[in-house]
Amino acid sequence: MSNKQGEFIWYELMTSDLEAARAFYQSVVGWEIGAQSGMPGMDYRMIDAPDGQVGGMMQLDEEMQSAGGKPLWIGYIGVDDVDATVAAITAAGGQIFVPATDIPGVGRFAMAADPQGAPFYVMRGAVEGGVSTAFSSERVGHFAWNELSTPDPLAALAFYGEVFGWTNPNSMPMGEWGEYRFLHVGDLGIGAVQQSKEARATWLHYVHVPSIAQAVKAVGEGGGAILMGPHEVPGGSSIIIGSDPQGARFALAGPL
Repeated sequence: MSNKQGEFIWYELMTSDLEAARAFYQSVVGWEIGAQSGMPGMDYRMIDAPDGQVGGMMQLDEEMQSAGGKPLWIGYIGVDDVDATVAAITAAGGQIFVPATDIPGVGRFAMAADPQGAPFYVMRGAVEGGVSTAFSSERVGHFAWNELSTPDPLAALAFYGEVFGWTNPNSMPMGEWGEYRFLHVGDLGIGAVQQSKEARATWLHYVHVPSIAQAVKAVGEGGGAILMGPHEVPGGSSIIIGSDPQGARFALAGPL
């Protein structure tokens, strides 16, 4: 068994201060994050939930920052063929920032953005049949939801449907904000698309934590900020949206 085309398989924080970000997220989420690089040739820290790896952290170097790179979380979408997906992204109006590239022993990837500007990676792992559990709505420390805020939800649905086969089987009315449009890969719910008043689209990836109240306390003590919440959402969980000390937005979900 392997992940289906279009599933999120990895998550990555690009940050201006690895050590500070490591301390912050270990406290807030409860992750174990590598004190040293997990990859040869670059300082890349692996992120471990209690029952498996869910992502990594990398340093934004001076060249990246001078080109406009800012701290952010970004998701990897698993695909069957990276080169074919890159061609499909371009044909559908998206952009390619990093062309299809091999990482020996890890896989082949590319960095892209949708037509409204939301960045993401596509990747095919080097291990045939390997299964990522980085996205798992029920597991503590794993990513549980992927939310796209975009100025054009219908165009976004068309783009991701064409490139990855995502569907929108149902939606929820959000008053003046329009419809909250749920995203599925087959019968797996992976997130939603919502209207944004910003000109540029952004992805927000939610992590499942054991206690929102404890996380809120840790965010304050760690120098971060709560931008929204806690709010209860359908199903009984609560959510917060925050900013870490380096400015990367993050989101958490779990019992209050």
